[in-house]
Amino acid sequence: MIPRKLEKIILERIGKKKIILILGARQTGKTTLVKQIADQLNLKTLWLNGDEPDVREMLSNVTSTRLKTLIGAHQLVIVDEAQRIENIGLTLKLMVDNIPDIQIIATGSSSLELANRIREPLTGRKYEFYLYPISYREMVEYRGELEENRLLEHRLIYGYYPEVVTHPGEEVELLSLLSSSYLYKDLFTLEGIKKPAVLEKLVRALALQIGNEVSYHEIGQLIGADKQTVERYIDLLEKAFIVFRLQSLSGNLRNEIKKSRKIYFYDNGIRNAVIKNFNSLSFRQDVGALWENFLISERTKRNHYMLLPVNQYFWRTHAQQEIDYIEEYNGKFYAYEFKWNPAKKVRFPQTFLKAYPDAETIAIHPENFMEFL
Repeated sequence: MIPRKLEKIILERIGKKKIILILGARQTGKTTLVKQIADQLNLKTLWLNGDEPDVREMLSNVTSTRLKTLIGAHQLVIVDEAQRIENIGLTLKLMVDNIPDIQIIATGSSSLELANRIREPLTGRKYEFYLYPISYREMVEYRGELEENRLLEHRLIYGYYPEVVTHPGEEVELLSLLSSSYLYKDLFTLEGIKKPAVLEKLVRALALQIGNEVSYHEIGQLIGADKQTVERYIDLLEKAFIVFRLQSLSGNLRNEIKKSRKIYFYDNGIRNAVIKNFNSLSFRQDVGALWENFLISERTKRNHYMLLPVNQYFWRTHAQQEIDYIEEYNGKFYAYEFKWNPAKKVRFPQTFLKAYPDAETIAIHPENFMEFL
């Protein structure tokens, strides 16, 4: 069993009279994590699975009196796949307000209904965490830095989904299954997407544009959809934890691009499965994009698990000057350039350095990336 960073963080928050929400894409290990936590707590546990029709009916639009009867003497209530339950936010609110001596843990494989419906009812009543595919740092702590670094090229191609990591030799088959409709199950069932073919074309178009600015209008023309549909589908893909957006930094200069974005995948393996390319790095033209996606997604995991309030950007001007990745933390900017070839010279634009004179600049490559992650 590969220990997850969230386990300790969550255990430290047990018993503080708040609901613990664990959100993340399907197959990232949420149920396994919750079982591990429940085993350590050794409390009388009620496990409710939102995929079960009778559970959904039981917890939809329920009264506090009915909930007290349902929960009885249980001390820990786990609601798995909570986004499947209608009005789950209000139900969880009734639980925490009317049955004060229980600990509630809820998981969701998308933030679609779960986040949208519970964010307001549970204001001040919850801790919210995201469980991503296994992180580089988790694997280093489990296997050791030397062993994990030997697999760096492998990770750039196949990623870190738990089942992929634990079943060597079956990566292509497992990722092909994951990247099919299974990964989008919540989008189809909860959002009623009527054009799954358009969604799949969109995901492929995004996979081919990693590291580049994304124009909703241009993608729409490419896949045969209007700009509004593209924007809505990308928003849904974010809420299903398949992709995430990086906004452009816009502050000191007139010629900085104001409203632009890049889109990355949370996992390299899913990205490669979408474009059906598992070739080794020596046969690929997109090594730079893979390296960039890997570093930014892993840094996102690292920041979340360290509970760091970090703003993330890229930087570009209309004159095509650019920086791959920028973080704003404690009022200071940190600018990063990513190079797969350690010998390649890195120069940060003077325009940026003059506009942000206190920014720290760092080049990240395979010889020093461990410190970054």
